[in-house]
Amino acid sequence: MGLPRLVCAFLLAACCCCPRVAGVPGEAEQPAPELVEVEVGSTALLKCGLSQSQGNLSHVDWFSVHKEKRTLIFRVRQGQGQSEPGEYEQRLSLQDRGATLALTQVTPQDERIFLCQGKRPRSQEYRIQLRVYKAPEEPNIQVNPLGIPVNSKEPEEVATCVGRNGYPIPQVIWYKNGRPLKEEKNRVHIQSSQTVESSGLYTLQSILKAQLVKEDKDAQFYCELNYRLPSGNHMKESREVTVPVFYPTEKVWLEVEPVGMLKEGDRVEIRCLADGNPPPHFSISKQNPSTREAEEETTNDNGVLVLEPARKEHSGRYECQGLDLDTMISLLSEPQELLVNYVSDVRVSPAAPERQEGSSLTLTCEAESSQDLEFQWLREETGQVLERGPVLQLHDLKREAGGGYRCVASVPSIPGLNRTQLVNVAIFGPPWMAFKERKVWVKENMVLNLSCEASGHPRPTISWNVNGTASEQDQDPQRVLSTLNVLVTPELLETGVECTASNDLGKNTSILFLELDSNTTTGLSTSTASPHTRANSTSTERKLPEPESRGVVIVAVIVCILVLAVLGAVLYFLYKKGKLPCRRSGKQEITLPPSRKSELVVEVKSDKLPEEMGLLQGSSGDKRAPGDQGEKYIDLRH
Repeated sequence: MGLPRLVCAFLLAACCCCPRVAGVPGEAEQPAPELVEVEVGSTALLKCGLSQSQGNLSHVDWFSVHKEKRTLIFRVRQGQGQSEPGEYEQRLSLQDRGATLALTQVTPQDERIFLCQGKRPRSQEYRIQLRVYKAPEEPNIQVNPLGIPVNSKEPEEVATCVGRNGYPIPQVIWYKNGRPLKEEKNRVHIQSSQTVESSGLYTLQSILKAQLVKEDKDAQFYCELNYRLPSGNHMKESREVTVPVFYPTEKVWLEVEPVGMLKEGDRVEIRCLADGNPPPHFSISKQNPSTREAEEETTNDNGVLVLEPARKEHSGRYECQGLDLDTMISLLSEPQELLVNYVSDVRVSPAAPERQEGSSLTLTCEAESSQDLEFQWLREETGQVLERGPVLQLHDLKREAGGGYRCVASVPSIPGLNRTQLVNVAIFGPPWMAFKERKVWVKENMVLNLSCEASGHPRPTISWNVNGTASEQDQDPQRVLSTLNVLVTPELLETGVECTASNDLGKNTSILFLELDSNTTTGLSTSTASPHTRANSTSTERKLPEPESRGVVIVAVIVCILVLAVLGAVLYFLYKKGKLPCRRSGKQEITLPPSRKSELVVEVKSDKLPEEMGLLQGSSGDKRAPGDQGEKYIDLRH
């Protein structure tokens, strides 16, 4: 009887325990695991939540739970830790007096449950859920380079967005012009796929497909990646892209640059524009003013008609024709009038006026233009405005009135549009010379380049009185410049050089005097007669000495003044000492010491300047009589 009772008690105890054992695998009554979040590559701190009694933490086993399978990865005995062989062998260590297990270099594969189990005084477990995160790289967006036609029957690929190396898989949102896009039947479709890299990270690829309309030609598309980190939710945006949208042409028109009033000489560009994409094939035509027929113009590779420089002949009616190569529909633009403003060649009458001195002259200026004209007359040599209007009146003409007069015809409303014409007025008369006489400083055996200028009407010719190489150059219709290359010789220094200008009404001469200059270096030298003044046949112009000769004269005068000052000081000193008695006879004698054997005579001529006094020294037997030359003098002797 005792044995059956014992078996029954055992079976009853076993039956009471069976429900608890069956409930362990589900763990429905156990608390939720503690959540620990870390980023890939960082260190995860797994803190065991068992009782902090010394007994519990001195004997702990750590497990990793993957697919409901426990794997022992670490042991703690008496406060000392030991890693088990396997994937975590080199990455685990104890911290916080054995209460925390540190897992370094966290990877996406480490996202699982970790469990710590204590054995003393009784078996206890504490679970930790490790979550791993990794921010994806900046999203890369690629637009469909082939473009999308608006007449497509189903959504076409717009762009592809790729987000690499993220964990877990990020979410993608597409935007058009800043507004999020959602799936829409037959209008918008988003197709996404993921790839697991060898590192355990995810690469996301999302393709946006949509049906577009003409208004989407400038639409901005971009994608956004949403992801989570231990710090919270984050997002990254791609750059904005525009997809080519193709739509048929509905209108063609002309455009002219520059905008505004055009003038001759401008660079003008005429181009065709259309509202279709791709644009149609363009051609530009101009209406022939005679036949009224449109004639095609030659354009450059870009279909632009370039008028450079623009001329008045380019004015007229232009139109553009566009041919859509897809539909083969031809469209014509509205005609546009092009006006190139101009000023015709200016005409002056008389064209070559000739007048006698004292007479009068009327100059008239004419021109045509597409706009109102203004006229003014200018003196060519000075630029002075003489008259505002087409007619210039000149009275009592002098020889100085000869020369250039310029008529300017301009359009005030269009800056830079003008034409001019120069007319030369000739006043009859014999030649005028640029100078009558001139001194040129030279050195013997040097080569000179002499010039001589004359003016008159009829045009004078110039000749030289010495042999050399001469050439003439017209300065204007009534003025000529002649140059002569000549070698300086002793004969040339004595005679000088003459140039003679002559015409049918007379002749005139200029003389160049050659003077030796010791400061001039040997070699080639050019001396040009300056036309700064004019001399007629009755006037004479003498050239002032060159700067070097004036300097020599000044130094000589200063030396003479200093000598006279010293002499005056000596005489005054002798007079004060009583050594120099004055006599009315005009002769004064001063007894010199016996040691002086010579006699000093100072003569002062009454009819000469003070600076021309001299010192004469002679012997005692070489005395002059006071009245020999009617001069006053001072006799200094023994």
